[in-house]
Amino acid sequence: MIEVLPEPQKIILPTPAPLPLNIKNTTPPEISAEGVVIVDVASGVNLYEKNPGLQLLPASTTKIMTALVALTDYKLDDIVTVDTVITTPYVMDLVKDETITVENLLYGILVHSANDAAFALAEHHSKGVAGFIERMNELAHIYFLQNTHFVNPIGFDDSAHYTTAQDLARLATVASRNPQLAKIASTPQITVADTKYTRFHALKNVNELIGKLPGVFGFKTGWTAEAGGCLVTTVERENHTILITLLHSVDRFGETEQLIDWVFDSFKWQEFSP
Repeated sequence: MIEVLPEPQKIILPTPAPLPLNIKNTTPPEISAEGVVIVDVASGVNLYEKNPGLQLLPASTTKIMTALVALTDYKLDDIVTVDTVITTPYVMDLVKDETITVENLLYGILVHSANDAAFALAEHHSKGVAGFIERMNELAHIYFLQNTHFVNPIGFDDSAHYTTAQDLARLATVASRNPQLAKIASTPQITVADTKYTRFHALKNVNELIGKLPGVFGFKTGWTAEAGGCLVTTVERENHTILITLLHSVDRFGETEQLIDWVFDSFKWQEFSP
């Protein structure tokens, strides 16, 4: 008797993402930012980089990691009781003993870049602020952010608190792929309340490009006198999404706008069949 072997199963390869090609062979505009990375999100290809591995101060782009830790360790409807009141701008004016959900605090940090919201999320951790910061660095290791280290959840300047344009792009790519965080970061303005609906916080997005440039839907701003202007931007046009990170820029919004125009004027996406 002849044994009939089953037919081998067909292996279906995933369709590769279209590859961006600079068909005009143009160079990017000259900008002041010390660290820059532009990445095509679908393919993971860097379209441009300037000092991608240079360690720089991240300012409030730190809050991207703060949001990811909160989303990983908490539930959106968890209730946070405010303990320490932070008054250093930007803030959403939380008061001591106010109770508010994790979700509303995420709106605070990603829309309004509220320092008090970031610290409230950190204090809520079962191991306190120190435990929250430890988790920030654990996730940095998990996401292969090899030149990144955090010492606070807000983005205050510290020589031991740093990242690079490449690491920040990798971190922001992870965050932007999360539907909840992408929704929050793209919100132009919103009013959130405490759990008792006695205190209301009007939040306006501090990213000047949201609502100004077509396709921009996030992601995070940052600025201190020492860090300069920092900005992470996600933009979708012609069904292609790019992510731009700028660190230590004198004109973060204007330079990002120039880079967006350069990319979509110079690059075309080529489909490839396996």
